[in-house]
Amino acid sequence: MTSLSAKIESHGNAVDMLRNSQIGMYVYPVVAPEYTNWRNEQAAWRKSAVLFDQTHHMDELIVEGPDAEAFLAYVGINAFGNFNLKRAKHFVPVTPAGHVIGDMIIFRERMDKFILVGRAPTANWVKFQAAIGTWKVRLFHDPRSNSRPDGERVLRTHYRFQIQGPDAPAIFEKINGGPVADIPFFHVDWINVGSKKVQALRHGMAGAPGLEIWGPYDDKHYIQSTIQQAARDIGVDLVQVGSRAYSTNTLESGWIPSPLPGIYTGDGMMQEYRDWLGADSYEAAGSIGGSFVSKEISDYYVNPFELGYGFYIGWKKENFIGKDALLKLKDAPNRQKVTFEWNREDVLKVIASGLEQGTPFKWIDFPQPNYASSSADMVMQGDKMVGMSMFNGYSYNERCFLSLGVVAADVKIGDVLTLKWGEPEPTGKTSTEPHQQTEIRVRVSATPYAKDARENYADSWRTKAD
Repeated sequence: MTSLSAKIESHGNAVDMLRNSQIGMYVYPVVAPEYTNWRNEQAAWRKSAVLFDQTHHMDELIVEGPDAEAFLAYVGINAFGNFNLKRAKHFVPVTPAGHVIGDMIIFRERMDKFILVGRAPTANWVKFQAAIGTWKVRLFHDPRSNSRPDGERVLRTHYRFQIQGPDAPAIFEKINGGPVADIPFFHVDWINVGSKKVQALRHGMAGAPGLEIWGPYDDKHYIQSTIQQAARDIGVDLVQVGSRAYSTNTLESGWIPSPLPGIYTGDGMMQEYRDWLGADSYEAAGSIGGSFVSKEISDYYVNPFELGYGFYIGWKKENFIGKDALLKLKDAPNRQKVTFEWNREDVLKVIASGLEQGTPFKWIDFPQPNYASSSADMVMQGDKMVGMSMFNGYSYNERCFLSLGVVAADVKIGDVLTLKWGEPEPTGKTSTEPHQQTEIRVRVSATPYAKDARENYADSWRTKAD
């Protein structure tokens, strides 16, 4: 098999292919799972300061050339009118039918050069559009590091770090050699890190102050050691965060990181895309986990309005992929993004079953049961499915288990619903053990869940209602 199309055909349909994927657990590569312990690492982004090493788990795609802006404006839903050299955007492409493919953070380095950072589905889609078009653009793709490098040397184009937390500003001032200019949310400016000048994005994963910095990979060790030494010099407890805790910060901030790419259906361009994608691509090798099983792969798709991305859409652009479909969806009764707060007693019941004889309930791994590339657990109101839980995990800061997902438009904050936990029948996934299904009560809660994130984020996809 050489293409995604051939692989789907060999399995009969996309749902069976993804639910029986042999890829195993989703792995954040290279970065150690824990540097101290994941509980203290989670707590540190609220109480002191943390250092996230974001170098390895994301694809990087450079797009440059005379048509770079026009090309990306056509591929993504975003408006580009206010996108100058000191801005970053949350870049979101959709299919012609309006289904989200993925997202990346896009930076403008020059008027004719952009860097996109994020998961593979968006990078693959952008590469395909460049391949079938006549745009005057050049692309360079640096895929994420190997999930299991097994001792092989790992090289990237850029390092990428984020420092955040209430004590982060003091570290920035120390490494900069003086006060840092006030950088607005999702804007970019230059700061010093010792003898190096680096670009810095004002960002924050869980509501606390933060900057994301990046530069040539050869500088990685110097940058990291300079940051850590600066924290020691001023007496700040800078906690390095491992991959176990890192993946959970989005539960507090409200970003759903891995919606299923809506690319498995559709004729014309979409069929051509599936023929173009390799049989070893993310889209072909990835997996779906959870209690929701549908014969139609499109039942797992989401649109931008459901994820809170509707206000990104550049309606004034003459043309972009999916515009006609989004115009029809705009006033439809779209689902809404929410946080589900899992019932304490029901979670304890699931954990206790693993200490008893017989077939237990599906294991809840802490801090995150990350056993599939995309998750889809049924959320019920009585006998009716009213939503889907898509990303789950435990927050030590909130002392509760949370998940992010979508629910019907008429579901209200505070409603208590039922999440079906566990898969209804065995699959070929190597990341699932024999288990039985059960029910977990969930309370529909605000997004972002963390009070700091709700109050301190600028008007953005996390807080803005469509």
